[in-house]
Parts: sequence; structure tokens; C-alpha cells
Amino acid sequence: MRLLVVEDETDLLESLAQALREDGYAVDTADNGDDGLFKAKTWEYDAIILDWMLPKLNGIELLRRLRRERKTPVLLLTARDAVSDRVTGLDQGADDFLVKPFNLGELLARVRALIRRSAGNASNIMEFGGIEINLASKTVKDEGQLVELTAREYAMLELLALHAGKLVSRTMIYNHIFDEQDDTLSNLVDVHISHLRKKLGKDLIETRRGQGYILHV
Repeated sequence: MRLLVVEDETDLLESLAQALREDGYAVDTADNGDDGLFKAKTWEYDAIILDWMLPKLNGIELLRRLRRERKTPVLLLTARDAVSDRVTGLDQGADDFLVKPFNLGELLARVRALIRRSAGNASNIMEFGGIEINLASKTVKDEGQLVELTAREYAMLELLALHAGKLVSRTMIYNHIFDEQDDTLSNLVDVHISHLRKKLGKDLIETRRGQGYILHV
């Protein structure tokens, strides 16, 4: 899953990006509202973590403009803790709200919930035959046995699972799995799909040549 973090505090931006990457996400960053809005409108993100107080364009105005074109889930970060501020943020299009300072574990849980809800899933557990995917712990079991996946393999499987039964194009995979720091994509999708089939069974994921992949329900 690919996230955008828009935050002008350099230390917080870097620590958030690092923590999210360690949790398996592809992460793009912006340190001002103008750059954040440009990236948010240019690429497809699974969720955006957006600070309220930003230079050039504040988070609320960024959110207003973004909502004219995109429905990307947004978690709004702010030092404001008044009820009226939360109401303003939610009314302007934020999907969730987190007051600074916050616990990293809570932020990660809220991001997972945003992505899960946007895909129409109420539960963190997804099952496909004997395959169980736990979106919270980011683990996969086959007939009850834990399957070791790399972070990229898991990310690709999660993306396919959240769109189970639907065609997921190679372009969509590139847009949601790899961030702006990746510059050697080449045949990585094919490699990861091949590894997933070896670990979880060749019939789980169907290839539509020239189109993409489908994870069968």
C-alpha cells in the first residue's frame, strides 16, 4: 500500500516515513501544502496523512481542493484539540482525526482502518479458501500454518486481496506498491507474483496477459 505524508516538521516527517516503511508501506512525502496537493492529485494513494498547519497551503485548504477530484482516505494530524476543530476537519472531508502528540501504534491502526474501510472490509481478517490474511499483523497463514513473505510480497498480496475477484492492472500495482524512491521496477511484479504462487499455490492468482492479475475469491 502506498501512502503520502504531508508534514512540515522535518523530524516528524522523517520519523513517520521511516516507521511506515518499516511497517511495509511505500511512502511519498511532502513538507508543504503546495507539494502535498500536487502529489495527492497526481498519484493514486491508499491513504494520506495530512498535517493541519502547513506552509504555502494549509491542510484544510489542501483537503478542500483535493475533495473536488479525489476520494483518497485522509487522516488529519493537528495540535488543535477543540471539538470545533475536529468538526471542521471532518466536515471538510477528513476521514479521521488524530491530535498531536500521538502514539505511533494508534496512527498505524488508524491508517489500517482507513485502508480497510475504503476497500469495503469490516474485518482485519480476510480468508480465501485455506489462505488467511491478517491485515493488522500483516501475516499470512495457509491451512493454519504461518507463511513467510517478504514485505513486498505481502504488500502485493494485500493489494490483490483488497480487490479480490477484480482485475488489478500492472500499472495499479506499480502505483500502489512502489514509492517515488523506487527507480528499478522492470520485472519486479512478475518476480513477486511468481514467489507468491510458489508459497501459496499456483491457482490463487490468475494472470490475464497484457491486463494484470486476479486473486480468486
